Amino acid sequence: SSSLSAEDADLNHEFNSSLVFDYYNSLLINEKDGNDNYVELGDELILEPNEHFNNLLVNTTYSDVQLPTNVYNKDPDILNGVYMSEALNPIFVDNFQRDPTLTWQYFGSSTGFFRLYPGIKWMPDENGVISFDCRNRGWYIQAATSPKDVIIVVDISGSMKGLRMTIAKYTIITILDTLGENDFVNIIAYNDYVHYVEPCFKGILVQADRDNREHFKQLVDELQAKGVGTVNKAVLESFKILREFREAGQGGLCNQAIMLITDGAVEDYESVFEKYNWPDRKVRVFTYLIGREVTFAENVKWIACNNKGYYTQISTLADVQENVMEYLHVLSRPMVINHDHDIIWTEAYMDTQSLLLMTTVAMPVFSKKNETRSHGILLGVVGSDVPLRELLKLAPRYKLGVHGYAFLNTNNGYILSHPDLRPLVGDSDALSTVVT
Repeated sequence: SSSLSAEDADLNHEFNSSLVFDYYNSLLINEKDGNDNYVELGDELILEPNEHFNNLLVNTTYSDVQLPTNVYNKDPDILNGVYMSEALNPIFVDNFQRDPTLTWQYFGSSTGFFRLYPGIKWMPDENGVISFDCRNRGWYIQAATSPKDVIIVVDISGSMKGLRMTIAKYTIITILDTLGENDFVNIIAYNDYVHYVEPCFKGILVQADRDNREHFKQLVDELQAKGVGTVNKAVLESFKILREFREAGQGGLCNQAIMLITDGAVEDYESVFEKYNWPDRKVRVFTYLIGREVTFAENVKWIACNNKGYYTQISTLADVQENVMEYLHVLSRPMVINHDHDIIWTEAYMDTQSLLLMTTVAMPVFSKKNETRSHGILLGVVGSDVPLRELLKLAPRYKLGVHGYAFLNTNNGYILSHPDLRPLVGDSDALSTVVT
């Protein structure tokens, strides 16, 4: 109901570029200035300890809004989105009253704000920074896109030395962070010839689970720039792997993409795309031009535009996050055209506050407006955290018999609960488990 309410609220809201609107900003609530007045966006919000929310100070009447430090809290897109999503507040309250086993409910917007119920005070880190960005979270990414096979192709020729290489590495790490267990990945580096960053993964794709992502990150960190860059062989290799997986019915069986990270492309590359990707264009090619130079911008843009992808230029480390997120919006478009609003369940993780095993249930929210409906505009993702013990209550022991046991697995293939899983304490994103 939260997803449909958000879509209806957006349908009934007309964008106003000069909108003035006060909302409960989770960083600023209950803050006062030198004259003992509440600061802007920081009105009084009464917070009380609540046993159901691990005795944290919360307000179960209102949700409030968190923004990362790099998102301006009065940007017109933010103000309009926050104003529109106010309609979710009574839905959150009603959901909680109907089902008191619910814990946190939220809406993560594609513009970067995060509406959280119940309302809570958000504290910055020791540097005064709020780094949490809902758009990076596994539940957001999995709900926003279908499964994908991704090959990251990175230029490590001599011209990429220094800052460009640093930006390229950070871009790869950011792309890896947008992948989850439903996705498959490999990384190819090229200069005079093609290097698989992990030689053991030559010619294949591997599941983008946490272990593989962390392994790739370490290998990427060790890359060094030298030699001359020839992109054709690397792109050709990528097309071959993707085609083999597609034809064998392996991988994500949905989206396929090449992410090309380079500071320029000069050779005759058109024939590679013509031979291996046209006319069907089954593989999307996203291009990231690294550095401030614009000499090769047209070439790199051509590659993306002629292969159903998206082109972006990344000049500084600060550009990386926002520019990488753009590819998710492109990959979400087939979902809305197919009216695909699948509910996803994430892998089990340990909640660091309550130390309970949890799963997140999430669903994408798309624009229903006539002028944008065919474009597949992703407004964001609604989600709710569910303790696994509440789900297990649906299979009480007395109904299972003497040797019976309950186990849970999700529509996207995660085993959430099984007697033979021995949880190890993990972080709040994912719980490592071993099967005995």
